[in-house]
Amino acid sequence: MSGQITTKPSVLQILVDRLHQPVGAVSRERAALHLLDWLGQAKLGLRQPAAAGFIANLETNIAGQATAISGAHGDWWQVLQLNAALGNLLEMDDLHRSSILHPGPVIVPAAIAVAEKMGASGEALLTAIVRGYEATIRIGAALGTTHYRYFHNTSTCGTFGAAAAAASLLNLDRHQTAHALANAGSRTGGLWQMRHEACETKSLHNVMAAQTGVQAALMAVHGVRGPLHLLDGPEGLFAAMSDGANADNVVADMDANWRIHEVSFKPWPACRHAHPVIDAALAVLNAVDIETIEKISIETYKSALDFCNKPTPVTEHDAKFSLQHCAAVVFANAHNLGNPTLADFQPAQLQLEPVVRLRKLVEVRENAEMSKQFPAHYQASITVTHGDGRVVTHLQHDAKGDPEVPLSTDEITAKARMLMTSAEVLDVETLIAATLAIAAETLVANWTKRWTHA
Repeated sequence: MSGQITTKPSVLQILVDRLHQPVGAVSRERAALHLLDWLGQAKLGLRQPAAAGFIANLETNIAGQATAISGAHGDWWQVLQLNAALGNLLEMDDLHRSSILHPGPVIVPAAIAVAEKMGASGEALLTAIVRGYEATIRIGAALGTTHYRYFHNTSTCGTFGAAAAAASLLNLDRHQTAHALANAGSRTGGLWQMRHEACETKSLHNVMAAQTGVQAALMAVHGVRGPLHLLDGPEGLFAAMSDGANADNVVADMDANWRIHEVSFKPWPACRHAHPVIDAALAVLNAVDIETIEKISIETYKSALDFCNKPTPVTEHDAKFSLQHCAAVVFANAHNLGNPTLADFQPAQLQLEPVVRLRKLVEVRENAEMSKQFPAHYQASITVTHGDGRVVTHLQHDAKGDPEVPLSTDEITAKARMLMTSAEVLDVETLIAATLAIAAETLVANWTKRWTHA
């Protein structure tokens, strides 16, 4: 009609249309595995020194009936703060490669908090988790690698996922959901400087992302609006925080499977950038003579070196971010299949003579082709040279737990069992079974109450 004004929807509004599509049973089952994966890590995370301040904060705010992962009761907002701080402490949290972020530690506790508050069912919780992962991953994939240079993607993008999960549980309409995501994103970010210093800021980033997303969704219920061009506007997220953002990635393949199916599970207790090195070392382990190794040469992508080039780790955190240490412990554990364990990163283990000797033999360098293929693939090669000149080499194209080399349901469950057993959970099998069957639970609160007895 002549004179009619049409307004093109923003990419955020198109994303919201995706978030309102129905979620099927297969995707909810996948969400239950991520819920279990988070739960195992959070349970053992409670015992980490970095959790102490978050636990103490909850203990000073004990009024309320929400259930923390510790089994304590408190105000639901404070409970969310503790639960969201725990999922990354072991460096075993799930990962989406191309968006370079960890969805679980932010989205899962945010969804649990709102589900418990609203009296939601287990099925509604799992649906919300799927939608939260979708928003986080799509926006993360659009930001590009230049954002990752300075910003903690999990914090930046996790807040959108928390808002999407909360919006799902609050039954917000499209208009309200769009404003919730817009307001959540308007305050997002998280600088990487914290990885250079001893602090708990990485966990606090997750807390703030979860709480900001939930808060924005709660405000949207009452009509609080946000900038709908927050992502693609001239002073929006992409313009301000990335030199290579591609807004089309937010809305690409809208009819494809939910993106939660692309998320990787981490089998080893170390930074994900170290996992290709661990897998490469495991691949050559049976062909290596540990006693006669003369040199261990590693090639990998630039971000792995930026984060994990620590030849002489002195703390547990250092060790988990050390390519040198991760390779060394695989060979030092040759008598026990080589698999790195939680104990291998404890300070006392760092100075063991076999580990120190092997670590000194490791040299690392960038492989330009691997850097080009990152973050679509996390790769590493290892070349082991022996004193007699014999050379063993392996190229690891993708890390174990990625979609190309997936962990089975049994392996994911075994990981959760190991973590819960290490955390001295009283009835591990009952808690695992209840989590995997949560879709049938009429109230999420019935499931969280099990934490009190675990």
